Amino acid sequence: MASPTSPSPPSAPAEEEAENAADMPLTLAASVVLDQLPKDATQALETAGELSQPKVTIRLTPLPNTPQLRQPRFKCTSTQRFEAIVRFLRRKLGLKDHESVFCYVNAVFAPGLDECVGNLWRS
Repeated sequence: MASPTSPSPPSAPAEEEAENAADMPLTLAASVVLDQLPKDATQALETAGELSQPKVTIRLTPLPNTPQLRQPRFKCTSTQRFEAIVRFLRRKLGLKDHESVFCYVNAVFAPGLDECVGNLWRS
C-alpha cells in the first residue's frame, strides 16, 4: 500500500500545456491593429522593388556549337521583361519561329519569360 506522504511523479500534461500555450493564436480582442505603418517602414516599402540603376548591362555568352553575336554586350532597362531579350536574341541570330532558343542566367537556370530583367540582374 502506498503511503499518502510519498512523492508523486511530476505531472507531464501540465508541462505540455505550458508549451502549447505559446503556439495558441491570440483572440481578435487581444490582437493589436495598426492604423498606419511607421514612417521608416512606409519609406522602405516605397523603394523596395526599385533598382538603383535604371539600365543594366546584359552579356550573352554562347554555349558550345552555337552561333556567336558580333556584339555580346548590350544595355536594357531594368523594368523590361525577359521575353524582350529572347526576342532580341532571336532577331539577331535570324531564327525562325519554329527554332528554339534556350537562355540561362549565370549558366544555372532558365528564367520565365515574364520575369523582370532587374530582378534577374539582382540575383
